[in-house]
Order: sequence, then structure tokens, then C-alpha cells
Amino acid sequence: MHQPRSILMRATGLLAAGLTAAAFSFSLAAQTQAPATTAASPSVATPASAPAAPATAPPAVKPPINTYADNPYGLRALWEQGDYVAKITLVLLMIMSIGSWYVLISKLVEQARMSGQAKEAQKAFWKADTVRQGADTLHKQSPFRFIAESALEATRKHDGLIGQVDLNTWVTQSIERAVATVQSRTQDGLAVLATVGSTAPFVGLFGTVWGIYNALVKIGSSGQASIDKVAGPVGEALIMTAIGLAVAVPAVMGYNWLVRRNKVGMDTVRAFGSDLHTVLLAASARRGEGARVVGVPPAATPVAAPAAAPVVVAAAPAPPAA
Repeated sequence: MHQPRSILMRATGLLAAGLTAAAFSFSLAAQTQAPATTAASPSVATPASAPAAPATAPPAVKPPINTYADNPYGLRALWEQGDYVAKITLVLLMIMSIGSWYVLISKLVEQARMSGQAKEAQKAFWKADTVRQGADTLHKQSPFRFIAESALEATRKHDGLIGQVDLNTWVTQSIERAVATVQSRTQDGLAVLATVGSTAPFVGLFGTVWGIYNALVKIGSSGQASIDKVAGPVGEALIMTAIGLAVAVPAVMGYNWLVRRNKVGMDTVRAFGSDLHTVLLAASARRGEGARVVGVPPAATPVAAPAAAPVVVAAAPAPPAA
């Protein structure tokens, strides 16, 4: 009886000791968490008591950046940063370009007009009854009318000292001079294209050399030779060469094209002059009929005065013989 009771008492003591230890540990844990909660409570309460932060303003919308206006290596930068020599070079290249394009367009219009006048001469001139009537059908500014007028003038003024020259030679020279005058008019302005085509690249090269020189001077004075310091000035200087080539290439191509078109037009003019020369000579060979064809009144032929009748003087009769 006593042994089971002792075992039960021991078990009860151990259980009481365990419960006591558990209660002690729980109380320690509660005491440890209390200061942390107390310390944390002011920090939690602080945002609630603090005034609300003002609402953040929306970010400002930035305007789009104009990459062309802000380009530090373009033509605008070249003009603004260049000295007076660079600006004079650019202006000179611009004048050369405008002059070459003006000559090219004006000559093309003139050649087109001349081609139309050649067609008009082929249709109307050779169908006229006389050279005078045929010349009147042509436009006053037509080179074909100018040649016809020159030939008619030569046939009218074939007198005096000129009359001692053969009519064939005189008319031939008059027509050749008229054709040479027409050819000289067709070549007006071509010298401008030739000059621009041969000198514009060198003007651009001069601008490039001058720009590179200024770029090197600026780089040397700044003491910085990085790629961003070198690329800009040198690139701007090379633009001069590109502009010079852009001016020269159209001038050279336009010059060659106009010369070829002038050759075709002058072949038509020379053929007209040759045919007119043949007509005039054929007309002069048949005077009366030729005067009707040419439209020039024939020269009055002096009529010889009738020869005076010889005067016969009768001899006096001899006196009769004594």
C-alpha cells in the first residue's frame, strides 16, 4: 500500500514542478514582449498623428527635342561657327550653283524654241513663191529668217566694188557669216558652265583645307584631342568638298548635254543655209524668172540709143569747061 502511494506522490510532485516551470517561463516571455510592444506602439502611432503628406505633383511633360535644330555638326553649325573665309566660300559656291542652273534651264528653253522654229521653216518657208515671202512667214527672232534676210541683202547689194566679186562667192560668204552668228548665239552661257564645272571642286577643297586648319587650331588651344572634339570640326570642313562636287557635277553634265544639242541644231541651220544658197544661185542664173523667185526687182538694163544716121555731103558739081 505504501509503495504505490509513494509512486503517486512522486508523480504528482513532478507534474506540479513541470507546471510551475512552464508558468514561470510563460511569465518571462510575457515580460520580454511587453517593452517591445510599448516601444513599438509610439512608432506605429506617429504616422497616424502626423499630418498627411501633400500629394506629389505630376511630372512636367517635356517638349520634344528637335534633333535637327540641336545638331552640332550640320550646315547651320558650319555657318554659325565658321569665320568670314568659310562664309565667303559657301556664298561663292551658292552663287556658282545658281548661275549654272540658270544657264542650263535658259539654254534648254532656247534650244527647244529653236527646234520649233526649224520645224516651222521646213513647213512654211519652202512652200512660198519667193524667198521674200518665205522669210516673212517666219518669226522675227527666228535664226532661219535671219539667214534668209542676210542672203537677200547680199543679192540686193551686189554692186559697186562688191559687184566685182562673183555672185556665187558673195552669197556664200554672206550665208556663212549668218550661220556663224547663229552658232555664236547658241554658245552663249556655255563658258559659265565650263568655268563652274572646272573650278567648283577646288573652291570646295579650299574650304575644306581652311576648315581643317581652324579645327586643328581650336583643338590645339583646348588641349583635348578626343574623338568628340575632332569629329565635329573636321566633319564640318569636309562638307565643303561635298558642296563643291554637288555644284560641279551638274554643270559638267549640263555643258556636255547642251553642246550635243547645239550640234544637232546647227546641222539643221547649215542644211537650211545650203538649200537657200542653191535656190538663190538658180534664181540669179535665170534673171527674169529668178527675179520673180527671189522677190527682188530686176535691175534696169540700159537701152542703147539708136545710132545717128550718117550724113552724106554731096559734092558740088564741077563748073562747065570753057
